[in-house]
Amino acid sequence: MKVIVHGRNIDVTDYMREFIAKKVGRLERYLPQIGEVRAELTQNMTRSADDRFTAQITVWTNGQILRAEESTSDIFASIDTTVDKMSSQIRRFKGRRYESKRRAAQAALKQVEQTVAAVAEEVATEEEPGRIIRRKEFVVQPMDEEEALEQMELLGHDFFIFFNPDSNNVNVIYRRRDGNYGLLQPLTS
Repeated sequence: MKVIVHGRNIDVTDYMREFIAKKVGRLERYLPQIGEVRAELTQNMTRSADDRFTAQITVWTNGQILRAEESTSDIFASIDTTVDKMSSQIRRFKGRRYESKRRAAQAALKQVEQTVAAVAEEVATEEEPGRIIRRKEFVVQPMDEEEALEQMELLGHDFFIFFNPDSNNVNVIYRRRDGNYGLLQPLTS
């Protein structure tokens, strides 16, 4: 397992690196196929001392990404809490994988047309176009809709882009305001 520690607005000492490696090493007990772990430590310049230090840990394992983040007044407490969150995410991840719980993806598929129309309407109503302020490249993993939904929830994102081998196309799954999910399937003309 490769552990990368990066600091933003904070000096990362050897002791911190050893502390993180020791704590993250325990995760390998629960998920032995961990390939890489990236820890990002940040000191935020805020008035509140309660959330001054942030620790974010990202784990890559067999094409799956798990991420946890926590902010506290102490960097070591942030690391401990983040590792605890990550271990509970790994337990949930393994539980979903091995118990094969199913999701209600069919309800989301029924509302795709309404969602596409709503998204198109929102785009049409914007008067002033925004600027692209960030570009990000990433590998689009082939997976089915249930796996994409799991990945989106494990990452804590509102959308997830994936390659759907059933439709042989790139799809986007996203969380709707009403709590359900939507799936965007582009068509070529």
